[in-house]
Amino acid sequence: MKIFYQTSATATGGRDGHTQVDDGSIGFDLVGFQNESGKQGTNPEQLFAMGYAACFDSAMNYVAPILGLKPTQSSTTVSVGIGQKADGAFGLDLDITITVAGLSEEEARKLITRAHEVCPYSNATHGNVDVRLHIDLIQHFDL
Repeated sequence: MKIFYQTSATATGGRDGHTQVDDGSIGFDLVGFQNESGKQGTNPEQLFAMGYAACFDSAMNYVAPILGLKPTQSSTTVSVGIGQKADGAFGLDLDITITVAGLSEEEARKLITRAHEVCPYSNATHGNVDVRLHIDLIQHFDL
């Protein structure tokens, strides 16, 4: 695989610590998803949701012209859940919703399916995480 970009980040203190991109450009104080202390911060699931949403949205923008599709508006929302599996390990659960205008439902399904095949986050989670794809069509009516 030809690498186009690479970055690294370091976390200290786990879910109740701090994480920062190694070039210093961004960092976060972390809190657990069951933050009972009231400490301000974010959690790894929120960071994963933001990254996945941005990456998936880019994948849609990449594949739309290849498929001959021209959405007039679109966005991607990723909802990340975390839970414990029957074997005691922890796992993620994902819902990806694209909100799109200017496409039929069939075209939107074609777009989201192909983007899911191309997106690096989708490829990384394929077969490991439950992922559900949803479409929210925006209808424009001329009066």
